[in-house]
Amino acid sequence: MTGGSLGLRTGSYGSLQPQSQNSVVPVQTSPISVRKPSKMLNSGSREKERLIHWMFKFFGRKKVGMLLLCVVSAAVFGWVLYIGKGEDASEGDRMRNIRVNSVNGSILVISIPDQSEAATNSNSIINPSLPLSSEKTENLPQVATNSNSIINPPFSISLEKNGSMPPPPPAPVFLGYTLPPDHPCEKFTLPSPPADKKRTGPRPCPVCYLSMEEAIAHMPKDPSPSPVLRNLTYVYEEHINQTESFGGSVFGGYPSLKQRNESYDIKETMTVHCGFVGGTKPGRNTGFDIDESDLHEMEQCREVVVATAIFGNYDVIQQPKNISEAAKKNACFFMFLDGETEAYVKNTTVPDSTNRIGLWRIVSVRNLPYTDARRNGKVPKLLLHRLFPNARYSIWIDGKLELVVDPYLILERFLWRKNSTFAISRHYRRFDVFVEAEANKVAGKYDNASIDMQIEFYKSEGLTSYSEAKLPITSDVPEGCVIIREHIPITNLFTCLWFNEVDRFTARDQLSFSTVRDKIISKVDWSLNMFLDCERRNFVVQAYHRELLEQMAPPLALTGHPPPSLVSDLPPPGKSSTVVQPENIIRQPENIIRPPTKRRGRDRRSSSRRHRKVAAGSKETTSTQSFV
Repeated sequence: MTGGSLGLRTGSYGSLQPQSQNSVVPVQTSPISVRKPSKMLNSGSREKERLIHWMFKFFGRKKVGMLLLCVVSAAVFGWVLYIGKGEDASEGDRMRNIRVNSVNGSILVISIPDQSEAATNSNSIINPSLPLSSEKTENLPQVATNSNSIINPPFSISLEKNGSMPPPPPAPVFLGYTLPPDHPCEKFTLPSPPADKKRTGPRPCPVCYLSMEEAIAHMPKDPSPSPVLRNLTYVYEEHINQTESFGGSVFGGYPSLKQRNESYDIKETMTVHCGFVGGTKPGRNTGFDIDESDLHEMEQCREVVVATAIFGNYDVIQQPKNISEAAKKNACFFMFLDGETEAYVKNTTVPDSTNRIGLWRIVSVRNLPYTDARRNGKVPKLLLHRLFPNARYSIWIDGKLELVVDPYLILERFLWRKNSTFAISRHYRRFDVFVEAEANKVAGKYDNASIDMQIEFYKSEGLTSYSEAKLPITSDVPEGCVIIREHIPITNLFTCLWFNEVDRFTARDQLSFSTVRDKIISKVDWSLNMFLDCERRNFVVQAYHRELLEQMAPPLALTGHPPPSLVSDLPPPGKSSTVVQPENIIRQPENIIRPPTKRRGRDRRSSSRRHRKVAAGSKETTSTQSFV
């Protein structure tokens, strides 16, 4: 063979490179000594030839061939075993330096690679990977090689005392954010209400929302942390028996007082009563039953759900307004109706092919658990996390309310910006449970004996009147017609236990709210956002109940007014925000006037001066901006 027919191996990857004809093959310059074959070698070769000839003569050629084949096979098998053992030995050499130390009562296993593979030059400092355990690694041993390189262990595994693997690292959580100091909403302050002593009562106030793009950009990618409680499951019983004659229902499972008290002992894993006790899946033979097609549609809600309900044909459907295309595409809008309300609605409005009326997806509920329509309404109000198991956030609004602000703006303003997981407005006037109870009795909201029994029970548990000692808690009485929440274990537990109180006592959820809240926050570091009622009235408009509407006079011809719009202040360049002014959203429902009031005393005589003032609308328009 000539040098032109060979190839050269490069020094980097060992690949064979073709050699040109004019290239010169390197020749080894060291002298080569040539030895004559020895006589011992020749004699050994002759003895082997005689042995082979004798074997062919004695055994025959075929038998000798089979014997040789077996010998070759055995040799190959032994070679394979030897190579495999050598690889195991080399792998063991890589991990040969192992130290086991006791760190804080746990076993710390440190694996150190072979020095020859750890460093490639004499001055390198290698730290190839971070420790897998959450323990500090400052005191982990370092291995110094002969080439002055320092090699940190590539990984460490912290084992439990029983030798089992530790749990996986915690999932990332949302820890809130703050707006830049120069952002318009960061500088926004609530203006003082106009001084109008003649107009008292609740009024809306301005709220600074981010732009739609900013609000969606600030939506958390990870859930908020749930203090202490990590896993929450719910009681399921095939045969439900009432063991105590102290309130409750089949739908709620009749939890005993002992079970009630244990449910406030917050642990990492808990199982509590939370409605739907008689079935494995809410809405399926549990009471408050829902069609399978609707259940499937509800399971598809994976981001934001806006929900409401009308039972007993109490209210008129209110369509949301000022909803962005992003919310129409990604958020779910569900309205729950009983049979009576559904029949009335379908006589006046025909749902489309997807069973929607406007933005609302209509869900018909059968086998209602209670005879009281108001108590039935507490099921979707407080247990949305059970009806929408995959949703991250929910906004509940009572059936009499009209939503006039996009849900993403509401979530950003009252949850994400406040780093809160539960938001509800406080009552505009009352902040003491005892005062609220008396107001409910005066208004005939519930029978007085049941209200008194509930308050006396809470007093026996330590309920006291509200005082400044409860600060930073600003109120014990919510305006519960709107609930904004994130679906995490601690908020799910709160609404479950709140529902259990409504199931056991009266349906007036304002009376039980503070008891459940205070019991939970006494065990875990958790708080909720009780914002001003005037802020709530900024994004929802309250209409009349159907019964009151039917008592009103026929609608009069109203002068035309422009549709509600969002008024934007001019922010600095690069910043955007939306300040919704109350005068742009407060209005009466279309084609509806206030019911006539009876005239008394001096008001019976009409005055031309008074008539001119009412006609000009000066008092009606200037007084709408006062708020509490």
